[in-house]
Amino acid sequence: MAPTLYDEKPEPGDLIEIFRGNYQHWALYVGEGFVVHLAPATEVPDAGPNHMMSVFCDKAKVKKEEIWDVVGHDQWSVNNLLDKKYQVSRPVRPIHQILKDAQAYVDRELPFSVFNGNCEHFATELRYGKAESRQVRQAVETVGMAAMVGFGVLAVAGVAAAIFGGGSKKKNKEEY
Repeated sequence: MAPTLYDEKPEPGDLIEIFRGNYQHWALYVGEGFVVHLAPATEVPDAGPNHMMSVFCDKAKVKKEEIWDVVGHDQWSVNNLLDKKYQVSRPVRPIHQILKDAQAYVDRELPFSVFNGNCEHFATELRYGKAESRQVRQAVETVGMAAMVGFGVLAVAGVAAAIFGGGSKKKNKEEY
């Protein structure tokens, strides 16, 4: 049972961020209640933990579907996240070009990778002409920070061992 009114009315060319729990799914609003999105086989509304299976997919299909069929019961918002970042160097592409390119992809199967070819990469490439995924960047930064903290802890432990426990366990023959 899909709602009939938008909480936030999207405009053609807007990026739609759909909150799936552990990650966000992204689509491009193309007007008249429809979105175009890159969807691996596991990307369906209300799939619960099965959404995470997309990390094992290597192909995905570009679909044009009604926004409510894609959103399901999940929260969503218009999020043209890179508009400010690119307003000078790479402004939003002309809407007619975004919509034309989006339509040209519909029903095509594309390579899929969580790290460099996911739904957010697809949507941002349509809008800005450059594929970018904030989710991937944040995940890499988080993993990198955790690795650096882990390495730091090991380094401190190593230094402490060398300073406080680094004495030789061998006894001199003279001590016997």
